[in-house]
Amino acid sequence: MQYLARFLFLLLIPASALAEPSLQLFIDFTRSGGTLRPPPGTYSGPITIKKPIILDGMNQVTIDGRGAGTVVHIQADNVTFKNFHITNSGNSHDQVDAGILITSDNATVEDNTIDKVLFGIHLQQANSNTVQRNTISSRRLDEPSLRGESIRLWYSNQNLIKDNQITSARDLLLTNSADNIITGNTIEKSRIAMELIHSSGNTLSKNIISDSDTGVVLIYSDDNNIVENEIKHLRNIGSSALAVKGSSQVTIEGNTVLHCRTGLIANTPTHAENILNIEGNKFLYNDVAMYFYGDKGGHILHDNFFKENITEVAVSAPLSARGNDWRGNTWQSYQGFDQNNDGVGDTPYEVYLYSDRLWMDRPMVKFFRSSPVLELVDLVERLAPFSDPDLILSDSEPRFD
Repeated sequence: MQYLARFLFLLLIPASALAEPSLQLFIDFTRSGGTLRPPPGTYSGPITIKKPIILDGMNQVTIDGRGAGTVVHIQADNVTFKNFHITNSGNSHDQVDAGILITSDNATVEDNTIDKVLFGIHLQQANSNTVQRNTISSRRLDEPSLRGESIRLWYSNQNLIKDNQITSARDLLLTNSADNIITGNTIEKSRIAMELIHSSGNTLSKNIISDSDTGVVLIYSDDNNIVENEIKHLRNIGSSALAVKGSSQVTIEGNTVLHCRTGLIANTPTHAENILNIEGNKFLYNDVAMYFYGDKGGHILHDNFFKENITEVAVSAPLSARGNDWRGNTWQSYQGFDQNNDGVGDTPYEVYLYSDRLWMDRPMVKFFRSSPVLELVDLVERLAPFSDPDLILSDSEPRFD
């Protein structure tokens, strides 16, 4: 009977509508728990999925939102939506016009291509969903802040965001969202690759971030793990690979930060519990490997590797990094010896605030950084200092490489 109804409907609708039919009819005719594989072609949106079904576009189906609103809205739990091309959402930031909106649990959205949309995939109070292997790009706007988020989680917990290809979007944003896993994604040409605001207990691992304004930003987000990511070629003025503000018990481990303006920016702990564990990372060919600001240290920095950075550690004040627990790091500029061959330098590695760090207090001096003039001033300061230089940091057990 359902096939007869579908046939009669197709006979009665005008020929002009057949050029871009709505997919909603096919969805409404699909039973709960069933599988829908629409005939190849382009269908008009928006569509709403209100029952647990499997939708498979088999990489032959496009859903066109025609520039109005959100294209696909998944309202039911346990929906699978895969192998579609989603395009042409609305342009409203207020309405969060997206390619796909998920307001349910246990959905799987995978292997889709989403382009020419404002927001890519929006999870709104949605839990335990899987978003994987999608290719996402926002509208081609010259100003990144006018684009929408590639993936946006709002009060959404325990989701898996995996192996997505993201380009030319604004941010991947988590707001008040906990215990999510963000892994294996490739993000480029974005504003902030990943931004967490009041979002705790998340894991960001094995992502590749490049050619964006900023890498990973944590704002008042505790107990997060940032592990084994590769962040490279972030060269815009003021950009950083990792930036942490007002967040406690954050683990930053096993990451590679390559050719960035600043590798890590962090404020000093305001309370004893506001500590970062920064271990086993590589900071390579950056202008500044680490920058700490505030009145005192307290973070843990063990077994990190510093090579070919113009400045290894910069500070806003002499005490900003001195109180950190520096131990077992490998410093290219270490000039000590390892006479007992135990792999640890015989003397501590110490960094003092000489005149080569004038640019920290006077940004305009950055123009002359590493120039012969500033190097000469630095040499004179080291040979005959007018006052005792301030100690920035001391690593008691530097690795000898």
